[in-house]
Amino acid sequence: MQVAIGGLCPRCGAKTLFGGFASFAPKCTKCGLDFSAFNVGDGPAAFLTLILGAIVTALAITLELTLHPPLWLHMAIWIPVTAAGVVLSLRAAKGALIAAEYRNAAHEGRIVQNADDV
Repeated sequence: MQVAIGGLCPRCGAKTLFGGFASFAPKCTKCGLDFSAFNVGDGPAAFLTLILGAIVTALAITLELTLHPPLWLHMAIWIPVTAAGVVLSLRAAKGALIAAEYRNAAHEGRIVQNADDV
């Protein structure tokens, strides 16, 4: 969690993981760990969208059933809340995924043709 929230290098713990708001630096300036070797892809954004979507949907249904606000008010509330939630959580989610990849020594899968290739 420290890597995810603080933007720390998973190897040495220096605060060098991110080069921008949610983009990784090319490598750690302290220990030289190559961050470009990790592939987090769109996984964090997809998970955040699904998780926050479920939470926002439950909250919107609760609001509708209790107060019955007009549709424009729902849109004024829930569209910015969803967008802000995904964007603000993206950095932590990407950091958590790269930390998990480093800790588990994850790499892309490959098809083994015969037993000698292992």
